[in-house]
Amino acid sequence: MKRYLLNFIATIIIAVLLSQVLPWWSVMLAGLITGLLIPLKRSAVFFVPFLAVALFWMVYAYSLSQANDFILSKKIAELLPLNGNPYLLLLLTGIIGGIATGIAAVLGKQISILLKSSKS
Repeated sequence: MKRYLLNFIATIIIAVLLSQVLPWWSVMLAGLITGLLIPLKRSAVFFVPFLAVALFWMVYAYSLSQANDFILSKKIAELLPLNGNPYLLLLLTGIIGGIATGIAAVLGKQISILLKSSKS
């Protein structure tokens, strides 16, 4: 349990810091780094970073959208098949960021396994 929480918090902190200076894909670097340094087992390798970045992106998108009364979010939700619902757009945003980070974390785990096997 301790390792899951550590990975979750580290992923959020690294994602927030990297997103200040890098584009949207910086969350994938956060997942890759935590996948390398804080190894998890089985499906937790994907789902812990997924939840961390999904939560981060949804909260961040909500705070940005709330500043302009969801005007832009409603317009984008009209373009997508979301019936103009900005909250579904926020959910979709979190899911997309979470999937990208989860896949990067799995890659980080695979790289750490590859590095361990090449040492022996």
